[in-house]
Amino acid sequence: MSVSDQWWFCLKHMTVEPEKGCPNKDRLGPYDSRDAAAHALQTAAERNKSWTEQDKEWDD
Repeated sequence: MSVSDQWWFCLKHMTVEPEKGCPNKDRLGPYDSRDAAAHALQTAAERNKSWTEQDKEWDD
């Protein structure tokens, strides 16, 4: 995968961006496809939920 094949989701503009875009501090990624970047917020929410559940199991 080359850098040009990577995509980011910009949290400032709520859009998918190619390599040249907003600063990385304002983005999630990189992702392997435009579609994966478009689902970045959903992916992050699912991962956070999973990690929260794992933390509960660890604390029990």
